[in-house]
Parts: sequence; structure tokens; C-alpha cells
Amino acid sequence: MDRARDLESIIVAAHALTRVAALETRNEAPAAQWRTLAILRERGPLRIGELARLSRITQPGVTRLIGGMADAGLVAREPDPDDSRAVRVAATERGEQAYAAWRVQLVEALLPRFADLSDSEWQALRTSAELLTQRMADARPANGEESSAR
Repeated sequence: MDRARDLESIIVAAHALTRVAALETRNEAPAAQWRTLAILRERGPLRIGELARLSRITQPGVTRLIGGMADAGLVAREPDPDDSRAVRVAATERGEQAYAAWRVQLVEALLPRFADLSDSEWQALRTSAELLTQRMADARPANGEESSAR
């Protein structure tokens, strides 16, 4: 395999891992809700447009999603300190707690699938996770466009 195919395999496997985990947790919340909370946790409060761009959801779609999440107490709308006409969305403490609980559910759902791995296989997964985390930590859009987050 060449490096491009190796990277493709990781991406496909990560999608499958996420999909299987979501199915096995039997959590009824939409994946977009967890993705949104993850983005807010990572980036802090964001305007709807920026959140839509980062979530890869249309602006009307993210507006509806945020409405439901606000009704559930997972996010709150707050004035944008840089523009009095705009609103930012922030995760609430309840949203942070729900996100943390969901991550625990994911791990508990998938752990049995990996129970028979050897120590060296676990080390390979650990190393891969560390590399991916490092490489994605400062991810910027490929077109060089800087995010206005935070």
C-alpha cells in the first residue's frame, strides 16, 4: 500500500468505527448534535454561520439543530461581543456533561470488539490515535482560509 491508500484506510475505518459505535450505543440523539458539542468544546462559542461551516451542515439546518439543543439545555445563545446584532452559541454545563457521557457510552459499546487485542496491537492503536490527534489539533482549511473562531 502507498501512503495515500494507508490514509484512506484510516479515514474509512474511522467512519465505520463511529457508525458502529453510534448504532451500538442505541443513543437516539443525532450525530450532528455530538459533532456540534465537540466543535463548541474545542473552539468555544461560535456564530451560527461558522458552526454550520465547521459542522458541514446548512445554516438553516444548524439553526434548527441549535433550537432543539437549546430547548434541551445543551447549548445557550449569547450576544456576540464583537457584533451586537449577532449571536454566538456556547455549550452549557449540561451539554458538556451530556457530551462526556456520550463518549463513555461509545467506549463501553466498542471495548468488547477490541478485548482480544495484544499489548502490541493496543500500542499500535495508541500511537495511531496520538499521531492523528497531533495532526488534527491545528487543522486549518486546505484553502488557507483562517477560521474566525474564538
